[in-house]
Amino acid sequence: MERSPGEGPSPSPMDQPSAPSDPTDQPPAAHAKPDPGSGGQPAGPGAAGEALAVLTSFGRRLLVLIPVYLAGAVGLSVGFVLFGLALYLGWRRVRDEKERSLRAARQLLDDEEQLTAKTLYMSHRELPAWVSFPDVEKAEWLNKIVAQVWPFLGQYMEKLLAETVAPAVRGSNPHLQTFTFTRVELGEKPLRIIGVKVHPGQRKEQILLDLNISYVGDVQIDVEVKKYFCKAGVKGMQLHGVLRVILEPLIGDLPFVGAVSMFFIRRPTLDINWTGMTNLLDIPGLSSLSDTMIMDSIAAFLVLPNRLLVPLVPDLQDVAQLRSPLPRGIIRIHLLAARGLSSKDKYVKGLIEGKSDPYALVRLGTQTFCSRVIDEELNPQWGETYEVMVHEVPGQEIEVEVFDKDPDKDDFLGRMKLDVGKVLQASVLDDWFPLQGGQGQVHLRLEWLSLLSDAEKLEQVLQWNRGVSSRPEPPSAAILVVYLDRAQDLPMVTSELYPPQLKKGNKEPNPMVQLSIQDVTQESKAVYSTNCPVWEEAFRFFLQDPQSQEVDVQILYLDSSEICFPTVPGCPGAWDVDSENPQRGSSVDAPPRPCHTTPDSQFGTEHVLRIHVLEAQDLIAKDRFLGGLVKGKSDPYVKLKLAGRSFRSHVVREDLNPRWNEVFEVIVTSVPGQELEVEVFDKDLDKDDFLGRCKVHLTTVLNSGFLDEWLTLEDVPSGRLHLRLERLTPRPTAAELEEVLQVNSLIQTQKSAELAAALLSIYMERAEDLPLRKGTKHPSPYATLTVGDSSHKTKTISQTSAPVWDESASFLIRKPHTESLELQVRGEGTGVLGSLSLPLSELLVADQLCLDRWFTLSSGQGQVLLRAQLGILVSQHSGVEAHSHSYSHSSSSLSEEPELSGGPPHITSSAPELRQRLTHVDSPLEAPAGPLGQVKLTLWYYSEERKLVSIVHGCRSLRQNGRDPPDPYVSLLLLPDKNRGTKRRTSQKKRTLSPEFNERFEWELPLDEAQRRKLDVSVKSNSSFMSRERELLGKVQLDLAETDLSQGVARWYDLMDDKDKGSS
Repeated sequence: MERSPGEGPSPSPMDQPSAPSDPTDQPPAAHAKPDPGSGGQPAGPGAAGEALAVLTSFGRRLLVLIPVYLAGAVGLSVGFVLFGLALYLGWRRVRDEKERSLRAARQLLDDEEQLTAKTLYMSHRELPAWVSFPDVEKAEWLNKIVAQVWPFLGQYMEKLLAETVAPAVRGSNPHLQTFTFTRVELGEKPLRIIGVKVHPGQRKEQILLDLNISYVGDVQIDVEVKKYFCKAGVKGMQLHGVLRVILEPLIGDLPFVGAVSMFFIRRPTLDINWTGMTNLLDIPGLSSLSDTMIMDSIAAFLVLPNRLLVPLVPDLQDVAQLRSPLPRGIIRIHLLAARGLSSKDKYVKGLIEGKSDPYALVRLGTQTFCSRVIDEELNPQWGETYEVMVHEVPGQEIEVEVFDKDPDKDDFLGRMKLDVGKVLQASVLDDWFPLQGGQGQVHLRLEWLSLLSDAEKLEQVLQWNRGVSSRPEPPSAAILVVYLDRAQDLPMVTSELYPPQLKKGNKEPNPMVQLSIQDVTQESKAVYSTNCPVWEEAFRFFLQDPQSQEVDVQILYLDSSEICFPTVPGCPGAWDVDSENPQRGSSVDAPPRPCHTTPDSQFGTEHVLRIHVLEAQDLIAKDRFLGGLVKGKSDPYVKLKLAGRSFRSHVVREDLNPRWNEVFEVIVTSVPGQELEVEVFDKDLDKDDFLGRCKVHLTTVLNSGFLDEWLTLEDVPSGRLHLRLERLTPRPTAAELEEVLQVNSLIQTQKSAELAAALLSIYMERAEDLPLRKGTKHPSPYATLTVGDSSHKTKTISQTSAPVWDESASFLIRKPHTESLELQVRGEGTGVLGSLSLPLSELLVADQLCLDRWFTLSSGQGQVLLRAQLGILVSQHSGVEAHSHSYSHSSSSLSEEPELSGGPPHITSSAPELRQRLTHVDSPLEAPAGPLGQVKLTLWYYSEERKLVSIVHGCRSLRQNGRDPPDPYVSLLLLPDKNRGTKRRTSQKKRTLSPEFNERFEWELPLDEAQRRKLDVSVKSNSSFMSRERELLGKVQLDLAETDLSQGVARWYDLMDDKDKGSS
C-alpha cells in the first residue's frame, strides 16, 4: 500500500492464511485440528503411584515434627527446638547453593556455545580471537572509530540537551519551568560494538545490519529545578542490546545511501544509576512516577515501531515511508493452554505443597498482552487470541512468559521465544512449545496474515471472521496506519479561543493530536510553543469492520480544556471573518455595544454522568496475620478518575464482597476517547494494597445513555465490580423539576452527596464601565463565579475597564428554588469592583430557562454581559412514575396532595434537608387537618436493596397545650418490636406548630416481613428543660399490609390521641 504524508488514512485488509474462495468450505481458524496431546492431562504415573507419592510426601513432613514431640516429651525448653531449626535451615541453604552450582555446570556442558556467548556478553568483554561464529563478525576497527569520535559526540549531546531537550521539559509541566542541565559529560568510556551481523538477500535497495552493542559508561548528567531547590542526575549507565541499522534507499550517486534508520528490535537492557532521584520525584507533577517507570519509558522509546531516521541526501523521497513503513504482516496468536507447570504455592511454611495460579504474558516488541488468571491449575486452558503487528523479519521474536499469581510477588514458571520468521515460513504453526527456565509446555497456534493494498477480498475476510470465535477482542479484518506529518498556521491561544481578528499578544500554543476509533484512542506527542508543529509520527489501529468504523481526529492544545478547532472543514465553531460580528460597522466608527452574548457552539452541550458504584465480588484477601500464617480479608474502597476529577468511596471493613452503594456525579463533554478509570484498594495503616483496576470507555454510555455491567478487575487473580452509569442530558424546561426533586429524594444514597437536579451553564463574555483604580488608573479585572461550594475564576485581563473574558463554567445544582449564582468582579490587587447575586428561581420562570443580557453590578458602576442557562436533569432509568391525582384514606383520615412519586428505582437514598414540595396549606382541595394536626410521610419499599424507607417531611397544625409553642420531634417504631434496633427519631425543632424535618430512615428487612409490620409514628415534645418527660402531641399507626409501598407518594396523616400521654 503506497502512502505519503499527504494521503489520508487508508485501511489494509488482512489476507487470511490459505483462505479458499468460499470461506464456508473451511472451518474457522479458531477451530483448528486439536493436537493429540492437548485434549487431556499430561502423561504421568498411575493412580497407585500418585497415592504412594502423596503418602511419602506426607510422611516426610511428619518426620519433621518428631524432634518437636521428643523435645516436649523430654522436657527441653523451646530454645533447643529453635537452635535445631536454625542448624537445619543453615544446612538446607548450603545444600541449595551446591545444587545450584551443579545445575549451572550441567547447563554449561549441555550448551557450551550459547552460554559462552552469554557470559562474554554479560561481562562486556570483546570476543577472543579463537571464538568464531559464522554469522557474527568482529568490528574492532569500528570500535576505534567510535572511540575517536566519542569526545565530539559529547559536545553535540551537550548542545542538544541544552537547546532542545531543556525547553521541551520546561514547557511540558508548569512545575518544571526552572529546569536546567548543569552538567553534561559522556565520560571517557565509549560505546563498544561486540559483533556485527549482515542480513543478505532481504531487498536489493537496502542493507540490513545488526550491531550487538554494549555500553558501560561513566556518563554524568546533572539537572536542577531551581524553584524547588532540587538537584538530580545520572552517574553511570549501562545499555546492552541488538541495534538494527538499515541503509536505504541505495542510490546511484554519492553518498550511495539515501538515509540511515536505527532501532532496537527487542527492548534493550537498560540500567541507570540515578543521583537525587528521591528529591526529583518529590516535585509536584512527578510524584506519580518512579525510577522504574522512567527507565521503562526510555527503553520502550528505543524499540520498534519507534525509529530514528537520519536522511543523508536533501529532498529525499518517501521520507514518511522510511520513518514509519507499513508492517510486514500480522500474526494472530492463539494462546490455547499449558500443561505440566510447576507448583509454586506452598502452605504452612512449605510443609504442604499446593498448585499454581498461572497466567501468561505475550510480548512482541512493545506490544504486550496479559491473559486471565486460572486459579489452582497446573494445566490451564486459556483460549485467548491476540493480534500483533510484525515490522521486521527476521529479528523480532514472540515471547511468552508464564507466571504464578501471588498477592506479593508473582513466581516465574518459564518462558519461550520464537522468531517470527518461522511463522512466516509455515504460514500456520500449531505446536506445544517447551518452557525454558521452568517445566511444562505452552500450546500456541500462530497464523501469519498478509496485508493487501486493495479491498477486493474484504468481504471474504469479514465473512471468514464472523465464523471465528475470539476473546477478549473480535478478530480484525484490516489495519489503519495514519502518518501525522505536520500542521500549519494553527490559531494562537491563551487559555481560550479567540477570533484571529481580536487576538493581541497571545502566546504560541502547545498542540497535540488525538486520534480515536471507537474505544481506542492514541495521542501524539506535544510540540511546545509553536503554531506550525511537526510531529512525524505514525499511528496504527486494528479494524474489525472498515465499512462501519470511523476515525475521529482532534487537535488539542496542552493545558487547555478546549478543542483548538475542528479538523473537518466547515464544522461549527470555525472562525468566519464576515459573519463574526455583522454589527461591527466601519473601521472609523466604534463597534456598537452587543445586546446578547455570542458563545461558541460547544457552550451548553455538556452532560452529567451519574456513576453508581454498587458492589464487588470475589476480591482478593490482602490482610495477613501472624507473619502470613493466618489469612484475613480486605478493607476495600474504590477510586474513580474522570475528566480531571477524582472520587473515593467509603471503606467497607473486613469484606471480600463489599457493597458500597454510592453515587457520584461529574460533568462530561462529548469528546471521544474519554475513559472512566476505576481502581480498588485495600485500606491499610501504612500503604494501601492494590485490589484491581478496570476502565470504562464513555463512548457507549454517551451514545446509549445507560450502562449496567459487572466489570472484571484487571491485574489481579480474581474480582469483579458492579457499576451503573447513566448520562443525564439537561432539558430547558421546568415542567419536570418537581418530579426530579421527588426522584432524587428517593434514590439518594446514605453515603453520597445530595444528587443534582439541574445543570447551570454560565458564559461570561465581558464587562464595561468598571470603576477606575485610584480614580485614574484602569484595573486588571477578573471574575469569580460561585454556586454553593463550587467556584470558578476567570483569567485576569490587564489594565482595562472593559475586559473581554469569553469563558464558560458549569455547576451542578441540587436545589434550584433556593440556590443562587454569586458573581464578583475583582481587580488584581484592588479588591471588589462590583458584585451580582442571581437567584436561580429567576431562571426557572425565564423562557427556555435562560437569561442572556447585561446585568448591573451592585456597586452601581459597571455592567457584565453574561448568559445563564439552566437545564433540568431527568433520569430515564429510575423507574419513577408521576402522579397528579389526590384522594383520601378513609381508615386514617388521610389526605394526599397532588404530588409526584416514584416506583422502586435502582438506587437507595438518604436525603437530608429535602424540600417540602407541592404543599399548599390554604388550598381548598386539601382535607382540613384534624384537631391534633397532621404529619406528612413518604413510605416506600426498595426491593433491590431489601429496605423499607420512610421520609418524615414535616407536621402542621399541631396542638399547643401551654403558653409557648412545643418543641416537636417525630419518633418512629416498627411494631411489634419495641427495641432500639427498630426505633428511629428525627431532630427536634424549637417552638413551632408546623415543623419541617425532611429526614429519611431505613429498615433492612424482606418485603413479606415488612408487610406484616405496623409503623407507629408519634409526634412528641419535651415537657421541660430539666425533665426527661415527653409530651405526646399525637400519633398514628400505619398497617403496612394496607399501604402501597411501591409508589413512594408523600401523604398527610391525621394525628390521633393516645391513652399513654406523656409516656417516653
